[in-house]
Amino acid sequence: MEVRHYFWLSTAAAVLTITLKTIAWWLTGSVGLLSDAMESLVNLAAALFALTMVTIAKSPPDAEHPLGHSKAEYFSSGAEGMMIFGAAAAIIWSAGQRLLSPQPLESVGLGLVFSAASTMLNFGVAQAMYRASVKFRSIALQGGARHLMTDVWTSVGVVGGVFIVALTGQLWLDAVIAIAVGLHILAEGWRLIRTSANGLMDAALPPETLEQIEAVLRRHAASGVRFVNLRTRSAGSQSFVYVNVLVPPTWTIVQAHDLLDEIERDIHHIVPDSQVFTHPEPDRTQA
Repeated sequence: MEVRHYFWLSTAAAVLTITLKTIAWWLTGSVGLLSDAMESLVNLAAALFALTMVTIAKSPPDAEHPLGHSKAEYFSSGAEGMMIFGAAAAIIWSAGQRLLSPQPLESVGLGLVFSAASTMLNFGVAQAMYRASVKFRSIALQGGARHLMTDVWTSVGVVGGVFIVALTGQLWLDAVIAIAVGLHILAEGWRLIRTSANGLMDAALPPETLEQIEAVLRRHAASGVRFVNLRTRSAGSQSFVYVNVLVPPTWTIVQAHDLLDEIERDIHHIVPDSQVFTHPEPDRTQA
């Protein structure tokens, strides 16, 4: 499967979970279950937007974007975070109204069955997307998976809360649970926006990846060269590595470029989907 296929899967799952959660809310009248259904609406919108952004990200480089379009994935993650903010505000507002005017719950048992079914569906899709995010190194898939897992834990909390309300008769708990759900997904939305901002700001590759690159350079330093100005950045599923290679002044252009080609191959091996830029310079300390 390709990255976009997972977003088609997420879209289909969102439509089904919206249906199941809406039925659960309709049967019970629980504002907690309503908040859960509203979050699934965000899931649907986010999945469709992410599908569009991933399609753009996979477009080949062109005259206006010679390094490709991979950063489009960060727009997906950031937009998903903003959508979560909107859903959280709507949830908290609805819960506040219900807190002022509690309503009895109905058909709790059947409603919880539909909610539990939607939760299991989201959990399966989230796990599939997370594994794919690691395989494809996709920030959009990672954001989608984290959002779905937020939905899973939200649903678990809501189902447990509604069950407690049914047992105790404390109707105000339903609204309090919904408010807690809203605050929880606000935190997740902030994490997604922060991740997106880091990507758009050209954050460096992870420290463990940088250490692997430096190990490659140290190994090649045995041939009599030095390395300066090592820089890295990530853009969606792509990684970029820049380094200046100081070679002995007596080397020919052929010698220098043969070594640079070997260095680039070695870095490509440990950092898939990377673009490596090496620049040879004479090492004037050896003159």
